[in-house]
Amino acid sequence: MNIKADLVLDQRRVGELTDDVVIGFDIGSRTGKAVLLKDGLIYSVLTPTAVFMQQTVDRLLALTAAESGVTLDGIDLAVGTGYGRIAFDLKDTRQKIITEITCHAMGAYYLNSDIQSIVDIGGQDAKAIRVDPRNGRVVDFIMNDKCAAGTGRFLEKVAELLGLTTEELGEEALKATAAADISSQCVVFAESEVISLSAKSEPPANIAAGIHLANARRIKNLFNRIGLVPEIMFSGGVANNVGMKKAVEEVLGRKFTDIKFDAIYTGALGAAILAQQTLTNSKLDMAINI
Repeated sequence: MNIKADLVLDQRRVGELTDDVVIGFDIGSRTGKAVLLKDGLIYSVLTPTAVFMQQTVDRLLALTAAESGVTLDGIDLAVGTGYGRIAFDLKDTRQKIITEITCHAMGAYYLNSDIQSIVDIGGQDAKAIRVDPRNGRVVDFIMNDKCAAGTGRFLEKVAELLGLTTEELGEEALKATAAADISSQCVVFAESEVISLSAKSEPPANIAAGIHLANARRIKNLFNRIGLVPEIMFSGGVANNVGMKKAVEEVLGRKFTDIKFDAIYTGALGAAILAQQTLTNSKLDMAINI
């Protein structure tokens, strides 16, 4: 997919884009995403994450080339982030590794510079991030990475138990008459609760709502530790889960700020923007040293 940058980015940031052709890779545990910036256009592609990260990157490069006509030798700098960020090689192309926390913050800043808090639920972890609205830098963050509970993978597992797809799980939660009580903090015990509730003929919608509510409470616990400041953005692929979005908004007591770009690409977008900033800073350093 390609779209004009000025249609989706914060108008305060559009003029900061440069002519450098860059690509950002966000290699998650479940999905690989890439964003390429060229001539005022944003090209975005995604693919399921392969067993070997290099295969994922190669696939993203092929998809990007098909969309944009830009091959690897036409890229000035590539930035990798996410779960698989250190496990690939782009041969002679300049590349850099940046943490996903930093990339999500910068991506959110360019989508809406008023964003100060980010919820990011990935395949293997959940994060709460505070952002400086003056520059898109990370103020503070915390992540739940010691257990699969509250993550995208957990939602996938629950969907399987209920005979639903992950896309259907969120929609199902909206049909609930009363959210089932899911009290376990451990993913294994929570799965047992889901099975037990199903055996007792609890409606799937109520179970789905209960799972989303339990996950939302974990997100609130994260923000209790670093502070919650509006505006708030939901970043990452789980942001497209309507049931999860509704549950988090209810638990936090605040609405998410709407953006004009698919939130699953936020990290890859931030990586691409940071690539342009890196090149700009390099040119300035060279000019100063001449």
